[in-house]
Amino acid sequence: MSSVERRGAARRDGQGTDAEGLLRLAAAAASEVKPTSLVRLDLRDLCAFTDHFLIASAPSTRQVAAIAERIEEQLRQQRVRMRHREGDQESGWILLDYSDVIIHIFDDETRVYYDLEGLWADAPQEDMLGREVHTPVR
Repeated sequence: MSSVERRGAARRDGQGTDAEGLLRLAAAAASEVKPTSLVRLDLRDLCAFTDHFLIASAPSTRQVAAIAERIEEQLRQQRVRMRHREGDQESGWILLDYSDVIIHIFDDETRVYYDLEGLWADAPQEDMLGREVHTPVR
């Protein structure tokens, strides 16, 4: 099975959801918990392991956990299977891997440290909260 086939198989359970739809569902779920920022990086032309990063940040580790829980709950209700989960509330970072969409949820300080927008500066960005996109300042 190729990496593209594996990504599609891990993404779907029954009817499944395409990457763009999954991204929109996850962003809507995250926005219900009022993140500080919510940015999509379009990686389709830059890497083979995913189509999108969704990067959320929040001022507290409690809110980081709440955002992750809301996304997991909403996607589970849509029968979207998570491939992998890393991090925890206390680390200031949680990663939810849905194959075609990888969701990074950071506390504000940890997000600045890892600067994924800077690392993937060639990727088109979209602010999912409808604000102007900016790269975190170190």
